[in-house]
Amino acid sequence: MDGFRIRELRANRGMTISELALATEVSAGLISQVERGRSDPSLETLRKISRALDVPLFELFEQEPEGGGVSVVRKDHQVRITSPTADITYSRHSAGNGQLEVLRGSLKPGGASSAEPWSHPSEECVVVIEGALVAEVQGKRYSLAEGDSCHFNSRLPHRLINEGNVMATFIIAATPPSY
Repeated sequence: MDGFRIRELRANRGMTISELALATEVSAGLISQVERGRSDPSLETLRKISRALDVPLFELFEQEPEGGGVSVVRKDHQVRITSPTADITYSRHSAGNGQLEVLRGSLKPGGASSAEPWSHPSEECVVVIEGALVAEVQGKRYSLAEGDSCHFNSRLPHRLINEGNVMATFIIAATPPSY
């Protein structure tokens, strides 16, 4: 995570640290520490910051394309984030500069992608690679086994739950990016 990127996005919107803190319900001190690289924010704090700045979450980690409109994301240079509870980890497989976000997620047994279902302006498709997931979308539950997928409007409150005994691995494609 690049605190300078958050500072740049905030400044481009003419927001002060105090205004961003108020919009995110996070202390101005924490925002300042994040921007200076002195603190690593939680996934929930990053989501609040991305919403307040009206950018997809992974834009806080934006990478420039190599050239010619083609981006290659090497395995050892993928952006990774983990939730504060460490239930879920995401790595970004797309470059973060287009209209499509591709994420690989790992969700531990008994874990959930968020404490409560949440929404954001995009659509997404989740594909289970290993294990099993429950996609909870607008209060309905959809059981997904290895190889199954679920496509939905992300404006509907949603989250992923791992009710199994093994780590669940999955791919999410979202367009436009809005995590």
